Amino acid sequence: MTERFPLTGSSSRRAPAQRAFRERAAKVPYVELHAHSSYSFLDGASLPEELAVQAAELGYPALALTDHDGVYGSLEFAHAAKHFGVRPLTGAEVTLADRSHVTLLVETQQGYANLCRLLTAAHAHTRPVGKESQPPADPALDQALLEELNDGLVCLSGCARHGLAVRNPNAAVRLAQAFGRDRFFVELQRPYERGDARRNAVLRHLAGELGVPTLVTGDVHAHHPRRAPLQDVLVAVRHRSSLEGCEAERRGNHECVLLAPGEIVERFPEDRAAVARTVELAERLRFDLTEELGYRYPDFSDSPEPAIVQLAHVCKRAFEERYARGHKLRREAQARLDEELQLIDELGLAGFFLLHWDVLELARECALEVRGRDSPRHVLPPGRGRGSSVGSLVCYLTGLSHVDPVGAELSLGRFLNRELNSVPDIDLDFPRDIREKLIVAVTERYGREHAALVASFATYRSRGAIRDVGKALGLPYAELERIARVSEGWNAQRVAEELQLLPDADRKLMSPRWRAFGELCREIAGLPRHISQHPGGMVISSRPLVELVPVQPAAMAGRQMCQWDKDSCADAGFLKIDLLGLGMLSAVEDCVEQIATLRGRPIDLSRIPLDDKAVYDNIQRADTVGDFQIESRAQMQSLLRTLPENLDDLTVQVALVRPGPIQGKAVHPYIEHRQRLREDPTFVPPVDHPLLADCLRSTLGVVVFQDQVLEVAIALAGFSVGEAEGLRRAMSRKRSHDALEAYRGRFIAGALRKGVDAETADTVYDKLVGFSGFGFPKSHAAAFGLLAYQSAWLRHHYAPEFLCSLLNAQPMGFYPPATLVRDGQRRGVETRPPDVNISGAKCTVEEGAVRIGLDYVNGIGEDDAQAVIAERERGGAFTNVRDLAQRTQLSEHGLETLIVAGACDCFDSERRRLLWQLGLVPRAQTVPGSGGEEKQLALPLEPTAETPNLPEPTVWERMLADYRTTSLSVGVHPLELLRAHLPAGVISSRELEEAPNRAQVVVAGMAVARQRPATANGVVFMLIEDEFGAVNLILPPSVYDRHRAIVRSEPLILAHGRFERIERNKNVLVRSLETLGPLARKVSRETEVGASLPGAHHFGHR
Repeated sequence: MTERFPLTGSSSRRAPAQRAFRERAAKVPYVELHAHSSYSFLDGASLPEELAVQAAELGYPALALTDHDGVYGSLEFAHAAKHFGVRPLTGAEVTLADRSHVTLLVETQQGYANLCRLLTAAHAHTRPVGKESQPPADPALDQALLEELNDGLVCLSGCARHGLAVRNPNAAVRLAQAFGRDRFFVELQRPYERGDARRNAVLRHLAGELGVPTLVTGDVHAHHPRRAPLQDVLVAVRHRSSLEGCEAERRGNHECVLLAPGEIVERFPEDRAAVARTVELAERLRFDLTEELGYRYPDFSDSPEPAIVQLAHVCKRAFEERYARGHKLRREAQARLDEELQLIDELGLAGFFLLHWDVLELARECALEVRGRDSPRHVLPPGRGRGSSVGSLVCYLTGLSHVDPVGAELSLGRFLNRELNSVPDIDLDFPRDIREKLIVAVTERYGREHAALVASFATYRSRGAIRDVGKALGLPYAELERIARVSEGWNAQRVAEELQLLPDADRKLMSPRWRAFGELCREIAGLPRHISQHPGGMVISSRPLVELVPVQPAAMAGRQMCQWDKDSCADAGFLKIDLLGLGMLSAVEDCVEQIATLRGRPIDLSRIPLDDKAVYDNIQRADTVGDFQIESRAQMQSLLRTLPENLDDLTVQVALVRPGPIQGKAVHPYIEHRQRLREDPTFVPPVDHPLLADCLRSTLGVVVFQDQVLEVAIALAGFSVGEAEGLRRAMSRKRSHDALEAYRGRFIAGALRKGVDAETADTVYDKLVGFSGFGFPKSHAAAFGLLAYQSAWLRHHYAPEFLCSLLNAQPMGFYPPATLVRDGQRRGVETRPPDVNISGAKCTVEEGAVRIGLDYVNGIGEDDAQAVIAERERGGAFTNVRDLAQRTQLSEHGLETLIVAGACDCFDSERRRLLWQLGLVPRAQTVPGSGGEEKQLALPLEPTAETPNLPEPTVWERMLADYRTTSLSVGVHPLELLRAHLPAGVISSRELEEAPNRAQVVVAGMAVARQRPATANGVVFMLIEDEFGAVNLILPPSVYDRHRAIVRSEPLILAHGRFERIERNKNVLVRSLETLGPLARKVSRETEVGASLPGAHHFGHR
């Protein structure tokens, strides 16, 4: 492993770089050693790369990045700086326990390890036990620990406002003694604030008394003066204030930017030696973050047996079970296993596979604990593989995949090949409950110093930028919310353009504040706002991880995360194990358990027939609401034409409706070729060149899978597997157009050598470039295709249990719960409302109907629901509202919500009467000052006044209350109530079925989903639903721009357009939209109709 995938660099490469640095430094009088990027969250206003570019343009030979209490952007900065010829220096500005700051710079590898441990310690108490989900406290480092772990570090005394030497000179004395005279510097800054001269004079005197040198720094917070206003805004956001309200905290001028070295010299005429000292110190700081980490993952190399022997033993045991003697694929599988193990041994990856196997074995233990020993869920594996690893037989035999790659004819080259230059990826999907426990268990198994989650960084998009920037500028809240609702929601750089689309845009843009708002939103776009945890990526290290990257607590109990995201972890050579939560796996497990409990016969999904005609009939009719991966409207419209007949067809189907095949123009040719093949079984799908016939045969002549990019490059251009994988990687996201074009010449030259003409080679390459959007490898599609079939099988044969499990697994999938319930009703599955005397905590099945669980009621959490059920089981059914209120600890709001949601209708009284009675119930009260431990018991008195006659809720009130409290209604649909009041000529979804092609129609419905795919050139697809079914709407860009507010925020919609029927697909091409909100309010006599109805699901670039 160490030879094949070196994760540390060679120090010999640094010698030329050091000579180049000395040559440039001789010409430059100053190096900036104190700079903040946007990873000093809500303080720094520039990305690390922007600082690196600006430093290169200003002629800096080196630059130190010293973000607040972290190295979040340091590796990103280091790579960018080296690319632009600037030597990156690593450090951080650390907050001490007394809230003063010191700047730490890394001199050696030991110094970096110490910095990581110090930052880990600073964050260790930011999320106290039991309060992990609350906003974190500010990091703080005990100075005594800093004094202890100072080896390899250089300490500067801190910034002008919060520096240790400024705020606590006595503590600075102790720190100077710990670091010594050659590694402690008194920091001089001149931000042009009142008291600069006096402060620097005091600091020079302190340095003289201590016998340590002074050093000039710029405390940079932006790479260019144009970002200085944004830095003020970020300070306001951090303090939850406006610019006027945080004037004391802001810098108030534009002096916090990266200045040219000559300007710094001029700024410090009395401290030229302190300026020059920055160059001398920079030359001392030899640590290179891009080369010297020394990461290793646990590779089982310390075991008595070699790792490859251990792996072979694991595989052999499983092989005898999966391919027993007499199995038709045994010989082929044995040959493939021998080949894979030999390749794994050559690549030194046996420990890599054993590590993943060990994690999966740990998952089995977690699954046993979560499921319980007698659970029917034990017939299911604890998790499933996804991605290209599903093509590996070793993964299949070690349990890391559930798809037989030999039987499914899956290729290995996309996952493993002899030209591999980095460790491959193995992604594992788990049910959510197992995954939650597994993440903590992995951390405990390998040690909290050796394992952590990968970080992710929430970045500014349109809505966040609008709200934060607008609040900082003091703009009206209502106006900001109006803009946020109609905004695209993705690219904050477009907020200024969207502002011009408002009816009062001209008036707004007359205001300097509104003009600044648009410009600042553009500047803030993409900047990180705060750190959060990756959904499931984990890093495990044999060397203490806390010496490679700082680790801090996550917002969930037992979890911790490192300070780097997946890209930085990949750059560092870290092995990332993805433990992902998949909602459909949770639903399937719940469904299997309910079937066993209710019907007395557990089912094994690995043994169900994979050729069930009734299931494929549903799929071919696009009756797939709730089915995994094939339930979206785009998939449904495709299913009506592709008509999948087997699992291989489903594998293609899952991969077909993806940006890669769409942009590669593969979808329509595939559908046409499939139709031709049904009509004429002798039809041979055409290909661009005969050399492509074999590799594109399974997908009828077009590129659908990522693997086929490799196969086409190998077959047509003679690429090696490694070269082809390099091309595929160049097509992955975040790669430039230049990287793709660099391969074009090699591709065409290789094709010419194989007798392919240049025009054909160019055409094929253009199709591959078109495929560079997101696409699935065949192995991944096979894994998801199998789960898609299993979910469709459960939906057909066990409809109540499947619907119940989908509701319990929310949020997930394409449709909101209300639509899932309506679909079930159309298929004969009854859904019943929550009931305090019948419902479980989660949804359950009773008498073939689904009963909504108590925790579906807004304001009733799972713990509250479980407590109500426990009390019901202990003391019997609740007899009335008084009994419910006095026997449970539910809050007043929780009890009211249960009544409004209909969960107390079992008390045979109208909901308004129940609310009145609830107000008269005496309940135990907490004794003030007792911290909730002492209570004053309620007197057992009956109400002294009768409940007055109150009007019964109208059907509108009951329906809106259902939606408002549970997000669904099991009774009447809003369009059923509105139908009689709609304008003449409005037809229902049922009547639309009979409309002639290209007829002008008007339809109405409740918005269910809206999509604006990046591949659709601005076209928006909407799904609306009435009491009979769903209608697909297609909105051209001009219609969307004209009716953006309706599309994005109105739940009830009236659409005018042309009905289009293409074979079995039916759509309405919209020319105009209206909101039905005013009509609904008039008919219902309710003021908040829209706010009560569930919002539509958004997908794609919104």
